[in-house]
Amino acid sequence: MRFPITLLTPFALAIGACTAAPSPEFAAPALTPAGAVSSADPRATAAGEAILAQGGSSSDAAIAVMLALTVVEPQSSGIGGGGFLVRADANTGALMTYDGRETAPAAATPTRFLDAEGKILPRETRVFSGLSVGVPGNIALAAKAHAAHGKLPWAKLFEPAIALAEGGFVMNRRLYESLKGNKGRADKSDYARSVFFGADGEPLPVGATVKVPQLAETFRKLAAEGPAAFYGPAPAAALAEHVAAATPQDGRMTAADITGYTAKERAPVCARYRVYKVCGMGPPSSGGIAVIQMLGQLERFDLAALGPDSPQFWHLFIESQRLAYADRELYSGDADFVDVPVNGLIDATYMATRSALISPTARIAKPEAGVPPGAPLARGDGPEEPEQGTTHFAVVDAQGSAVSYTSTIEGAFGSGLHWRGFYLNNELTDFTLTPEADGKPVANRVEGGKRPRSSMAPTIVFDASGKPVLVIGAAGGPTIPVTVARAIIGVLDFRMGAQDALAMPFAMSFGDTLLIEEDTALAAMQAELAALGHTAIRVGPAPIKANALRLRADGRWEAATEPRLVSVVTP
Repeated sequence: MRFPITLLTPFALAIGACTAAPSPEFAAPALTPAGAVSSADPRATAAGEAILAQGGSSSDAAIAVMLALTVVEPQSSGIGGGGFLVRADANTGALMTYDGRETAPAAATPTRFLDAEGKILPRETRVFSGLSVGVPGNIALAAKAHAAHGKLPWAKLFEPAIALAEGGFVMNRRLYESLKGNKGRADKSDYARSVFFGADGEPLPVGATVKVPQLAETFRKLAAEGPAAFYGPAPAAALAEHVAAATPQDGRMTAADITGYTAKERAPVCARYRVYKVCGMGPPSSGGIAVIQMLGQLERFDLAALGPDSPQFWHLFIESQRLAYADRELYSGDADFVDVPVNGLIDATYMATRSALISPTARIAKPEAGVPPGAPLARGDGPEEPEQGTTHFAVVDAQGSAVSYTSTIEGAFGSGLHWRGFYLNNELTDFTLTPEADGKPVANRVEGGKRPRSSMAPTIVFDASGKPVLVIGAAGGPTIPVTVARAIIGVLDFRMGAQDALAMPFAMSFGDTLLIEEDTALAAMQAELAALGHTAIRVGPAPIKANALRLRADGRWEAATEPRLVSVVTP
Protein backbone atom coordinates (compact mmCIF):
# COMPACT_ATOMS: atom_id res chain seq x y z
CA MET A 1 0.00 0.00 0.00
CA ARG A 2 1.30 3.46 -0.88
CA PHE A 3 0.40 6.66 0.92
CA PRO A 4 0.83 9.60 -1.45
CA ILE A 5 -0.31 13.08 -0.48
CA THR A 6 -3.02 14.09 -2.92
CA LEU A 7 -4.87 17.28 -3.73
CA LEU A 8 -8.45 17.80 -2.66
CA THR A 9 -11.15 16.68 -5.04
CA PRO A 10 -13.87 19.14 -6.08
CA PHE A 11 -16.15 17.47 -3.53
CA ALA A 12 -13.62 17.94 -0.75
CA LEU A 13 -12.97 21.53 -1.74
CA ALA A 14 -16.67 22.25 -1.68
CA ILE A 15 -17.25 20.87 1.79
CA GLY A 16 -13.99 22.26 3.10
CA ALA A 17 -14.71 25.92 2.46
CA CYS A 18 -14.51 28.48 5.24
CA THR A 19 -18.16 28.12 6.11
CA ALA A 20 -19.76 24.89 7.20
CA ALA A 21 -21.02 22.64 4.47
CA PRO A 22 -24.75 22.60 3.84
CA SER A 23 -26.11 19.36 5.21
CA PRO A 24 -27.57 17.06 2.55
CA GLU A 25 -30.93 15.77 3.67
CA PHE A 26 -32.28 12.25 3.89
CA ALA A 27 -35.10 11.96 1.40
CA ALA A 28 -37.04 8.97 0.11
CA PRO A 29 -34.85 5.88 -0.34
CA ALA A 30 -32.34 6.52 -3.11
CA LEU A 31 -32.56 4.17 -6.09
CA THR A 32 -29.33 3.70 -8.02
CA PRO A 33 -28.39 1.28 -10.81
CA ALA A 34 -24.67 1.15 -9.93
CA GLY A 35 -23.30 1.78 -6.49
CA ALA A 36 -25.04 2.94 -3.33
CA VAL A 37 -24.25 4.09 0.21
CA SER A 38 -26.35 4.13 3.37
CA SER A 39 -25.14 5.57 6.66
CA ALA A 40 -26.43 7.30 9.78
CA ASP A 41 -25.51 10.80 8.56
CA PRO A 42 -26.07 12.28 5.08
CA ARG A 43 -22.66 13.97 5.15
CA ALA A 44 -20.93 10.65 5.67
CA THR A 45 -23.10 9.12 2.96
CA ALA A 46 -21.99 11.93 0.62
CA ALA A 47 -18.35 11.16 1.46
CA GLY A 48 -18.82 7.54 0.41
CA GLU A 49 -20.68 8.53 -2.73
CA ALA A 50 -17.85 10.90 -3.68
CA ILE A 51 -15.34 8.05 -3.44
CA LEU A 52 -17.55 5.77 -5.55
CA ALA A 53 -17.91 8.55 -8.14
CA GLN A 54 -14.12 8.60 -8.50
CA GLY A 55 -14.02 4.88 -9.24
CA GLY A 56 -13.43 3.71 -5.71
CA SER A 57 -14.34 0.25 -4.50
CA SER A 58 -16.97 -0.50 -1.88
CA SER A 59 -14.13 -0.92 0.64
CA ASP A 60 -12.69 2.48 -0.32
CA ALA A 61 -16.07 4.15 0.13
CA ALA A 62 -16.75 2.37 3.43
CA ILE A 63 -13.43 3.63 4.81
CA ALA A 64 -14.30 7.18 3.74
CA VAL A 65 -17.67 6.86 5.49
CA MET A 66 -16.02 5.59 8.69
CA LEU A 67 -13.63 8.55 8.68
CA ALA A 68 -16.39 11.07 7.99
CA LEU A 69 -18.49 9.66 10.83
CA THR A 70 -15.52 10.21 13.15
CA VAL A 71 -16.10 13.91 12.43
CA VAL A 72 -19.87 14.34 12.28
CA GLU A 73 -21.01 11.53 14.61
CA PRO A 74 -18.28 11.52 17.30
CA GLN A 75 -20.65 10.20 19.94
CA SER A 76 -21.06 6.87 18.17
CA SER A 77 -17.89 5.72 16.47
CA GLY A 78 -14.57 6.74 15.02
CA ILE A 79 -10.89 5.95 14.76
CA GLY A 80 -10.69 5.76 18.55
CA GLY A 81 -12.78 2.59 18.41
CA GLY A 82 -13.13 -0.59 16.41
CA GLY A 83 -15.45 -2.44 14.11
CA PHE A 84 -16.36 -5.44 12.00
CA LEU A 85 -16.50 -5.49 8.20
CA VAL A 86 -18.18 -8.09 5.99
CA ARG A 87 -17.40 -8.01 2.26
CA ALA A 88 -18.84 -9.94 -0.68
CA ASP A 89 -16.86 -9.88 -3.93
CA ALA A 90 -19.02 -9.57 -7.04
CA ASN A 91 -16.43 -11.13 -9.35
CA THR A 92 -15.24 -14.14 -7.36
CA GLY A 93 -18.14 -14.66 -4.99
CA ALA A 94 -15.66 -14.65 -2.10
CA LEU A 95 -16.95 -13.62 1.31
CA MET A 96 -14.52 -12.04 3.76
CA THR A 97 -15.00 -10.82 7.32
CA TYR A 98 -12.53 -8.51 9.04
CA ASP A 99 -12.20 -8.07 12.79
CA GLY A 100 -11.02 -4.66 13.99
CA ARG A 101 -12.32 -5.16 17.53
CA GLU A 102 -10.43 -3.42 20.31
CA THR A 103 -8.16 -5.50 22.56
CA ALA A 104 -7.45 -5.46 26.27
CA PRO A 105 -3.92 -4.51 27.37
CA ALA A 106 -1.61 -7.47 27.95
CA ALA A 107 -1.54 -6.61 31.65
CA ALA A 108 -5.34 -6.76 32.02
CA THR A 109 -6.63 -9.43 34.42
CA PRO A 110 -10.07 -11.01 34.99
CA THR A 111 -10.55 -8.79 38.07
CA ARG A 112 -9.99 -5.55 36.12
CA PHE A 113 -13.37 -4.10 37.09
CA LEU A 114 -13.39 -5.32 40.71
CA ASP A 115 -12.11 -3.61 43.84
CA ALA A 116 -9.89 -5.22 46.49
CA GLU A 117 -12.96 -6.81 48.09
CA GLY A 118 -14.15 -8.34 44.83
CA LYS A 119 -17.00 -5.86 44.34
CA ILE A 120 -17.72 -4.24 40.97
CA LEU A 121 -16.10 -0.79 40.77
CA PRO A 122 -18.37 2.28 40.58
CA ARG A 123 -19.48 3.13 37.05
CA GLU A 124 -17.54 6.40 37.05
CA THR A 125 -14.32 4.51 37.76
CA ARG A 126 -14.75 1.58 35.41
CA VAL A 127 -16.23 3.46 32.42
CA PHE A 128 -14.93 7.04 32.46
CA SER A 129 -11.25 6.18 32.81
CA GLY A 130 -8.43 4.39 31.06
CA LEU A 131 -9.66 1.12 32.58
CA SER A 132 -12.31 0.90 29.87
CA VAL A 133 -10.12 1.82 26.87
CA GLY A 134 -9.12 -0.96 24.49
CA VAL A 135 -6.48 -0.66 21.78
CA PRO A 136 -8.40 0.93 18.85
CA GLY A 137 -8.74 -1.18 15.72
CA ASN A 138 -10.55 0.86 13.06
CA ILE A 139 -7.43 2.23 11.36
CA ALA A 140 -5.83 -1.23 11.23
CA LEU A 141 -9.09 -2.65 9.87
CA ALA A 142 -9.30 0.07 7.23
CA ALA A 143 -5.68 -0.51 6.17
CA LYS A 144 -6.21 -4.27 5.89
CA ALA A 145 -9.39 -3.88 3.83
CA HIS A 146 -7.78 -1.25 1.60
CA ALA A 147 -4.68 -3.38 0.98
CA ALA A 148 -6.90 -6.26 -0.15
CA HIS A 149 -9.69 -4.46 -1.97
CA GLY A 150 -8.82 -0.78 -2.44
CA LYS A 151 -8.70 0.89 -5.84
CA LEU A 152 -8.03 4.54 -5.00
CA PRO A 153 -4.91 5.77 -3.18
CA TRP A 154 -5.17 5.52 0.60
CA ALA A 155 -4.75 9.27 1.07
CA LYS A 156 -7.72 10.06 -1.16
CA LEU A 157 -10.06 8.28 1.24
CA PHE A 158 -9.29 10.89 3.91
CA GLU A 159 -10.12 13.93 1.79
CA PRO A 160 -13.86 14.21 2.57
CA ALA A 161 -13.28 13.77 6.31
CA ILE A 162 -10.42 16.30 6.35
CA ALA A 163 -12.65 18.81 4.59
CA LEU A 164 -15.46 18.27 7.10
CA ALA A 165 -13.14 18.54 10.11
CA GLU A 166 -11.26 21.58 8.85
CA GLY A 167 -13.96 23.48 6.97
CA GLY A 168 -16.64 22.73 9.51
CA PHE A 169 -19.99 21.00 9.64
CA VAL A 170 -23.39 21.99 10.96
CA MET A 171 -24.39 20.85 14.44
CA ASN A 172 -27.51 18.71 14.08
CA ARG A 173 -30.08 17.97 16.74
CA ARG A 174 -28.89 14.43 17.34
CA LEU A 175 -25.32 15.47 18.18
CA TYR A 176 -26.57 18.42 20.22
CA GLU A 177 -28.88 16.24 22.30
CA SER A 178 -26.16 13.65 22.77
CA LEU A 179 -23.73 16.31 24.00
CA LYS A 180 -26.33 17.76 26.33
CA GLY A 181 -27.32 14.37 27.69
CA ASN A 182 -23.72 13.25 28.27
CA LYS A 183 -22.11 16.30 29.87
CA GLY A 184 -19.39 15.09 32.18
CA ARG A 185 -18.46 12.49 29.59
CA ALA A 186 -18.36 14.45 26.34
CA ASP A 187 -16.63 17.45 27.95
CA LYS A 188 -13.91 15.70 29.97
CA SER A 189 -11.07 17.28 27.97
CA ASP A 190 -10.25 20.94 27.40
CA TYR A 191 -10.06 20.36 23.65
CA ALA A 192 -13.48 18.68 23.45
CA ARG A 193 -14.97 21.57 25.42
CA SER A 194 -13.41 24.06 23.01
CA VAL A 195 -14.82 22.23 19.97
CA PHE A 196 -18.33 21.24 21.00
CA PHE A 197 -19.24 23.61 23.85
CA GLY A 198 -19.62 27.35 24.24
CA ALA A 199 -18.19 29.66 26.88
CA ASP A 200 -21.29 29.03 29.02
CA GLY A 201 -20.46 25.33 29.21
CA GLU A 202 -23.47 24.35 27.11
CA PRO A 203 -23.25 22.52 23.77
CA LEU A 204 -23.08 24.70 20.68
CA PRO A 205 -26.63 25.26 19.38
CA VAL A 206 -28.23 23.38 16.54
CA GLY A 207 -27.15 25.04 13.31
CA ALA A 208 -23.78 26.20 14.67
CA THR A 209 -20.61 25.49 12.72
CA VAL A 210 -18.33 22.91 14.32
CA LYS A 211 -14.66 22.67 13.33
CA VAL A 212 -12.20 20.03 14.54
CA PRO A 213 -8.76 21.18 13.31
CA GLN A 214 -6.84 18.76 15.52
CA LEU A 215 -8.70 15.84 13.93
CA ALA A 216 -7.97 17.22 10.46
CA GLU A 217 -4.26 17.21 11.35
CA THR A 218 -4.49 13.63 12.62
CA PHE A 219 -6.16 12.60 9.37
CA ARG A 220 -3.44 14.32 7.34
CA LYS A 221 -0.73 12.36 9.14
CA LEU A 222 -2.61 9.10 8.65
CA ALA A 223 -3.18 9.91 4.98
CA ALA A 224 0.51 10.61 4.42
CA GLU A 225 2.09 7.96 6.64
CA GLY A 226 -0.51 5.20 6.73
CA PRO A 227 -1.38 3.20 9.85
CA ALA A 228 2.17 3.72 11.17
CA ALA A 229 0.98 7.20 12.18
CA PHE A 230 -1.29 5.44 14.68
CA TYR A 231 0.45 2.15 15.55
CA GLY A 232 4.09 3.16 15.08
CA PRO A 233 6.42 3.35 18.12
CA ALA A 234 6.22 7.11 18.72
CA PRO A 235 2.43 7.62 18.39
CA ALA A 236 1.84 4.36 20.28
CA ALA A 237 3.99 5.53 23.17
CA ALA A 238 2.17 8.86 23.33
CA LEU A 239 -1.29 7.27 23.23
CA ALA A 240 -0.38 4.63 25.80
CA GLU A 241 0.97 7.29 28.16
CA HIS A 242 -2.26 9.29 27.78
CA VAL A 243 -4.47 6.27 28.56
CA ALA A 244 -2.24 5.00 31.38
CA ALA A 245 -2.34 8.41 33.08
CA ALA A 246 -6.13 8.08 33.28
CA THR A 247 -6.06 4.47 34.55
CA PRO A 248 -6.53 4.31 38.34
CA GLN A 249 -5.09 0.83 38.97
CA ASP A 250 -2.85 -1.87 37.52
CA GLY A 251 -3.33 -3.35 34.06
CA ARG A 252 -2.42 -0.19 32.18
CA MET A 253 -2.06 0.05 28.41
CA THR A 254 1.51 0.10 27.04
CA ALA A 255 3.06 1.09 23.73
CA ALA A 256 3.64 -2.61 23.01
CA ASP A 257 -0.12 -3.22 23.22
CA ILE A 258 -0.65 -0.67 20.45
CA THR A 259 2.28 -1.53 18.18
CA GLY A 260 1.33 -5.20 18.42
CA TYR A 261 -2.30 -4.71 17.40
CA THR A 262 -3.50 -6.50 14.25
CA ALA A 263 -6.83 -6.54 12.47
CA LYS A 264 -7.74 -10.14 11.70
CA GLU A 265 -9.53 -11.90 8.88
CA ARG A 266 -12.06 -14.28 10.43
CA ALA A 267 -14.24 -17.08 9.15
CA PRO A 268 -17.77 -15.83 8.38
CA VAL A 269 -20.85 -17.46 9.84
CA CYS A 270 -23.46 -18.43 7.25
CA ALA A 271 -26.69 -20.41 7.18
CA ARG A 272 -29.70 -20.92 4.94
CA TYR A 273 -32.98 -19.14 5.63
CA ARG A 274 -35.79 -20.01 3.23
CA VAL A 275 -34.09 -19.92 -0.19
CA TYR A 276 -31.53 -17.35 0.94
CA LYS A 277 -28.10 -17.52 2.57
CA VAL A 278 -27.51 -15.18 5.50
CA CYS A 279 -23.88 -14.38 6.35
CA GLY A 280 -22.32 -12.33 9.10
CA MET A 281 -19.50 -11.93 11.57
CA GLY A 282 -18.30 -14.74 13.81
CA PRO A 283 -16.60 -14.41 17.21
CA PRO A 284 -15.72 -12.20 18.95
CA SER A 285 -19.06 -10.96 17.62
CA SER A 286 -22.13 -12.73 18.95
CA GLY A 287 -24.32 -10.84 16.50
CA GLY A 288 -23.94 -13.02 13.42
CA ILE A 289 -24.73 -16.20 15.34
CA ALA A 290 -27.71 -14.62 17.11
CA VAL A 291 -29.22 -13.33 13.84
CA ILE A 292 -28.89 -16.76 12.23
CA GLN A 293 -30.36 -18.49 15.29
CA MET A 294 -33.38 -16.20 15.44
CA LEU A 295 -34.12 -16.79 11.77
CA GLY A 296 -33.41 -20.52 11.88
CA GLN A 297 -35.68 -21.04 14.88
CA LEU A 298 -38.52 -19.28 13.02
CA GLU A 299 -38.14 -21.06 9.69
CA ARG A 300 -40.78 -23.71 10.49
CA PHE A 301 -43.41 -21.00 10.91
CA ASP A 302 -45.25 -19.40 7.98
CA LEU A 303 -44.41 -15.83 8.92
CA ALA A 304 -45.62 -14.45 5.59
CA ALA A 305 -49.10 -15.77 6.31
CA LEU A 306 -49.10 -14.19 9.76
CA GLY A 307 -47.85 -10.81 8.57
CA PRO A 308 -46.29 -7.94 10.53
CA ASP A 309 -49.61 -6.84 12.03
CA SER A 310 -50.17 -10.15 13.78
CA PRO A 311 -49.61 -10.41 17.55
CA GLN A 312 -48.74 -14.06 16.98
CA PHE A 313 -45.84 -13.12 14.70
CA TRP A 314 -44.44 -10.79 17.34
CA HIS A 315 -44.86 -13.47 20.01
CA LEU A 316 -42.90 -15.98 17.90
CA PHE A 317 -40.20 -13.42 17.14
CA ILE A 318 -39.82 -12.48 20.80
CA GLU A 319 -39.55 -16.13 21.85
CA SER A 320 -36.89 -16.80 19.24
CA GLN A 321 -34.92 -13.82 20.56
CA ARG A 322 -35.05 -15.14 24.10
CA LEU A 323 -33.66 -18.53 23.10
CA ALA A 324 -30.89 -17.04 20.96
CA TYR A 325 -29.83 -14.66 23.72
CA ALA A 326 -29.73 -17.44 26.31
CA ASP A 327 -27.14 -19.17 24.12
CA ARG A 328 -25.33 -15.89 23.49
CA GLU A 329 -24.87 -15.12 27.16
CA LEU A 330 -23.41 -18.55 27.94
CA TYR A 331 -21.24 -19.36 24.95
CA SER A 332 -20.09 -16.25 23.08
CA GLY A 333 -16.67 -14.69 23.51
CA ASP A 334 -13.31 -14.30 21.79
CA ALA A 335 -12.65 -17.65 20.09
CA ASP A 336 -8.90 -17.04 20.36
CA PHE A 337 -9.31 -17.47 24.12
CA VAL A 338 -12.39 -19.64 24.70
CA ASP A 339 -14.02 -22.50 22.85
CA VAL A 340 -17.08 -21.04 21.12
CA PRO A 341 -19.20 -23.82 19.54
CA VAL A 342 -19.96 -21.74 16.44
CA ASN A 343 -20.89 -24.59 14.11
CA GLY A 344 -23.01 -26.23 16.77
CA LEU A 345 -24.94 -23.06 17.55
CA ILE A 346 -25.97 -22.58 13.91
CA ASP A 347 -26.40 -26.27 13.11
CA ALA A 348 -29.79 -26.82 11.44
CA THR A 349 -30.66 -29.79 13.64
CA TYR A 350 -29.75 -27.91 16.81
CA MET A 351 -31.79 -24.87 15.75
CA ALA A 352 -34.74 -27.18 15.04
CA THR A 353 -34.56 -28.56 18.58
CA ARG A 354 -34.51 -25.02 19.92
CA SER A 355 -37.42 -24.05 17.67
CA ALA A 356 -39.45 -26.93 19.10
CA LEU A 357 -39.41 -25.09 22.44
CA ILE A 358 -41.40 -22.22 20.91
CA SER A 359 -45.13 -22.53 21.41
CA PRO A 360 -47.46 -20.46 19.22
CA THR A 361 -49.77 -19.99 22.19
CA ALA A 362 -47.61 -19.53 25.29
CA ARG A 363 -44.46 -17.81 26.50
CA ILE A 364 -41.47 -19.86 27.64
CA ALA A 365 -41.29 -19.34 31.41
CA LYS A 366 -37.48 -19.18 31.60
CA PRO A 367 -35.42 -19.80 28.48
CA GLU A 368 -32.22 -21.70 29.18
CA ALA A 369 -29.17 -22.05 27.00
CA GLY A 370 -29.13 -25.22 24.95
CA VAL A 371 -26.37 -27.77 24.53
CA PRO A 372 -25.18 -27.42 20.94
CA PRO A 373 -22.69 -29.86 19.42
CA GLY A 374 -19.22 -29.03 20.73
CA ALA A 375 -20.48 -27.15 23.78
CA PRO A 376 -17.98 -26.83 26.66
CA LEU A 377 -18.85 -28.75 29.81
CA ALA A 378 -18.90 -25.87 32.30
CA ARG A 379 -19.55 -22.22 31.58
CA GLY A 380 -21.05 -19.30 33.51
CA ASP A 381 -22.22 -15.77 32.74
CA GLY A 382 -22.22 -12.42 34.51
CA PRO A 383 -23.10 -8.71 34.14
CA GLU A 384 -21.76 -6.28 31.52
CA GLU A 385 -22.40 -2.68 30.51
CA PRO A 386 -25.13 -1.81 27.97
CA GLU A 387 -23.66 -0.56 24.69
CA GLN A 388 -24.87 2.70 23.09
CA GLY A 389 -22.23 4.37 20.90
CA THR A 390 -22.27 2.46 17.62
CA THR A 391 -23.02 3.12 13.95
CA HIS A 392 -23.53 1.06 10.81
CA PHE A 393 -23.08 1.72 7.11
CA ALA A 394 -23.48 -0.26 3.92
CA VAL A 395 -21.86 0.21 0.52
CA VAL A 396 -22.21 -1.44 -2.89
CA ASP A 397 -19.90 -0.36 -5.71
CA ALA A 398 -20.43 -0.23 -9.47
CA GLN A 399 -19.20 -3.81 -9.84
CA GLY A 400 -21.69 -5.07 -7.26
CA SER A 401 -19.19 -5.85 -4.49
CA ALA A 402 -20.82 -5.18 -1.13
CA VAL A 403 -19.52 -4.05 2.27
CA SER A 404 -21.41 -4.14 5.56
CA TYR A 405 -19.43 -2.31 8.28
CA THR A 406 -20.37 -1.68 11.90
CA SER A 407 -18.14 0.70 13.86
CA THR A 408 -18.22 1.59 17.55
CA ILE A 409 -16.67 3.34 20.53
CA GLU A 410 -19.14 1.48 22.83
CA GLY A 411 -20.90 4.14 24.93
CA ALA A 412 -21.86 7.65 23.88
CA PHE A 413 -18.50 9.47 23.49
CA GLY A 414 -16.77 6.27 24.60
CA SER A 415 -14.68 6.65 27.73
CA GLY A 416 -14.90 10.44 27.45
CA LEU A 417 -11.12 10.52 27.00
CA HIS A 418 -10.16 12.61 23.99
CA TRP A 419 -6.99 12.20 21.94
CA ARG A 420 -5.78 14.27 18.99
CA GLY A 421 -9.27 15.21 17.86
CA PHE A 422 -11.26 12.03 18.53
CA TYR A 423 -12.84 10.15 21.43
CA LEU A 424 -11.35 6.94 22.79
CA ASN A 425 -13.59 3.93 23.28
CA ASN A 426 -14.78 2.33 26.51
CA GLU A 427 -14.97 -1.03 24.77
CA LEU A 428 -13.47 -3.06 27.60
CA THR A 429 -16.72 -2.66 29.55
CA ASP A 430 -18.18 -5.03 26.95
CA PHE A 431 -16.36 -7.73 28.89
CA THR A 432 -18.37 -9.42 31.59
CA LEU A 433 -17.54 -7.53 34.77
CA THR A 434 -17.09 -10.62 36.96
CA PRO A 435 -14.82 -13.52 35.92
CA GLU A 436 -16.94 -16.32 37.39
CA ALA A 437 -20.59 -17.17 37.89
CA ASP A 438 -21.68 -19.95 40.24
CA GLY A 439 -18.07 -21.09 40.41
CA LYS A 440 -17.80 -21.48 36.64
CA PRO A 441 -15.54 -19.41 34.35
CA VAL A 442 -17.29 -16.81 32.21
CA ALA A 443 -16.52 -16.98 28.47
CA ASN A 444 -16.46 -13.20 28.14
CA ARG A 445 -14.24 -12.50 31.18
CA VAL A 446 -11.39 -9.99 30.87
CA GLU A 447 -8.02 -11.40 29.79
CA GLY A 448 -4.88 -9.72 28.49
CA GLY A 449 -4.90 -9.31 24.70
CA LYS A 450 -8.49 -10.53 24.44
CA ARG A 451 -11.27 -8.91 22.42
CA PRO A 452 -14.58 -8.37 24.23
CA ARG A 453 -17.77 -9.96 23.03
CA SER A 454 -19.81 -7.74 20.75
CA SER A 455 -23.42 -7.63 19.60
CA MET A 456 -22.53 -6.00 16.28
CA ALA A 457 -24.03 -7.85 13.33
CA PRO A 458 -22.96 -6.56 9.90
CA THR A 459 -24.81 -8.88 7.55
CA ILE A 460 -25.10 -9.70 3.86
CA VAL A 461 -27.97 -11.79 2.48
CA PHE A 462 -27.56 -13.71 -0.79
CA ASP A 463 -30.24 -15.04 -3.13
CA ALA A 464 -30.31 -18.60 -4.45
CA SER A 465 -27.88 -17.69 -7.24
CA GLY A 466 -25.32 -16.32 -4.77
CA LYS A 467 -25.93 -12.65 -5.55
CA PRO A 468 -26.01 -10.14 -2.66
CA VAL A 469 -29.56 -8.81 -2.30
CA LEU A 470 -29.51 -7.21 1.16
CA VAL A 471 -26.64 -5.46 2.96
CA ILE A 472 -27.66 -4.55 6.48
CA GLY A 473 -26.60 -3.80 10.04
CA ALA A 474 -27.51 -1.66 13.02
CA ALA A 475 -26.43 0.16 16.15
CA GLY A 476 -27.96 -0.26 19.58
CA GLY A 477 -25.78 -2.58 21.64
CA PRO A 478 -27.61 -5.79 22.58
CA THR A 479 -30.58 -4.78 20.44
CA ILE A 480 -28.51 -5.04 17.24
CA PRO A 481 -29.18 -8.70 16.35
CA VAL A 482 -32.89 -8.22 17.02
CA THR A 483 -33.02 -5.14 14.79
CA VAL A 484 -31.17 -6.90 11.97
CA ALA A 485 -33.24 -10.11 12.15
CA ARG A 486 -36.49 -8.12 12.27
CA ALA A 487 -35.59 -6.18 9.10
CA ILE A 488 -34.45 -9.35 7.29
CA ILE A 489 -37.83 -10.91 8.03
CA GLY A 490 -39.50 -7.73 6.79
CA VAL A 491 -37.69 -7.93 3.45
CA LEU A 492 -37.62 -11.70 2.88
CA ASP A 493 -40.90 -12.85 4.45
CA PHE A 494 -43.12 -9.79 4.27
CA ARG A 495 -41.75 -8.59 0.90
CA MET A 496 -41.20 -5.07 2.17
CA GLY A 497 -38.81 -2.54 0.77
CA ALA A 498 -35.78 -1.94 2.95
CA GLN A 499 -37.07 1.41 4.22
CA ASP A 500 -40.38 -0.11 5.31
CA ALA A 501 -38.57 -3.03 6.93
CA LEU A 502 -36.42 -0.65 8.98
CA ALA A 503 -39.58 1.21 10.02
CA MET A 504 -41.21 -1.92 11.48
CA PRO A 505 -42.01 -1.64 15.19
CA PHE A 506 -39.42 -2.80 17.69
CA ALA A 507 -39.93 -5.42 20.39
CA MET A 508 -37.33 -7.09 22.58
CA SER A 509 -37.31 -9.00 25.82
CA PHE A 510 -34.92 -7.69 28.50
CA GLY A 511 -35.00 -10.35 31.19
CA ASP A 512 -38.63 -10.72 32.22
CA THR A 513 -39.65 -7.35 30.77
CA LEU A 514 -40.79 -6.91 27.19
CA LEU A 515 -39.98 -3.53 25.64
CA ILE A 516 -42.29 -2.53 22.80
CA GLU A 517 -41.96 0.64 20.79
CA GLU A 518 -44.25 3.51 21.64
CA ASP A 519 -46.58 5.11 19.11
CA THR A 520 -46.68 2.01 16.89
CA ALA A 521 -49.27 -0.61 15.98
CA LEU A 522 -47.37 -2.97 18.24
CA ALA A 523 -48.15 -0.80 21.26
CA ALA A 524 -51.83 -1.46 20.61
CA MET A 525 -51.26 -5.24 20.84
CA GLN A 526 -50.47 -5.31 24.56
CA ALA A 527 -53.60 -7.23 25.52
CA GLU A 528 -52.98 -9.91 22.89
CA LEU A 529 -49.32 -10.24 23.89
CA ALA A 530 -50.27 -10.43 27.57
CA ALA A 531 -52.67 -13.27 26.74
CA LEU A 532 -49.70 -15.13 25.25
CA GLY A 533 -47.77 -14.72 28.51
CA HIS A 534 -45.95 -11.42 27.99
CA THR A 535 -47.38 -9.71 31.04
CA ALA A 536 -44.44 -7.49 32.07
CA ILE A 537 -44.57 -4.95 29.25
CA ARG A 538 -42.87 -1.57 29.06
CA VAL A 539 -43.77 0.85 26.26
CA GLY A 540 -41.04 3.27 25.28
CA PRO A 541 -38.79 4.64 22.52
CA ALA A 542 -36.92 2.21 20.31
CA PRO A 543 -33.16 2.17 21.03
CA ILE A 544 -32.24 1.40 17.42
CA LYS A 545 -30.45 2.82 14.41
CA ALA A 546 -30.17 0.69 11.26
CA ASN A 547 -29.10 1.08 7.64
CA ALA A 548 -29.56 -1.17 4.64
CA LEU A 549 -29.16 -1.57 0.91
CA ARG A 550 -31.62 -3.80 -0.96
CA LEU A 551 -31.35 -5.03 -4.54
CA ARG A 552 -34.72 -4.55 -6.22
CA ALA A 553 -36.15 -6.76 -8.94
CA ASP A 554 -35.41 -4.02 -11.49
CA GLY A 555 -31.69 -4.21 -10.69
CA ARG A 556 -31.51 -0.92 -8.80
CA TRP A 557 -30.25 -0.62 -5.24
CA GLU A 558 -32.53 0.89 -2.61
CA ALA A 559 -30.49 2.81 -0.03
CA ALA A 560 -32.53 2.83 3.17
CA THR A 561 -31.76 4.83 6.29
CA GLU A 562 -33.17 4.52 9.79
CA PRO A 563 -36.45 6.51 9.59
CA ARG A 564 -36.31 7.34 13.30
CA LEU A 565 -33.20 9.47 12.68
CA VAL A 566 -34.44 11.71 9.89
CA SER A 567 -35.70 14.53 12.11
CA VAL A 568 -32.56 14.71 14.26
CA VAL A 569 -29.65 14.31 11.85
CA THR A 570 -30.70 17.13 9.53
CA PRO A 571 -30.41 20.60 11.12
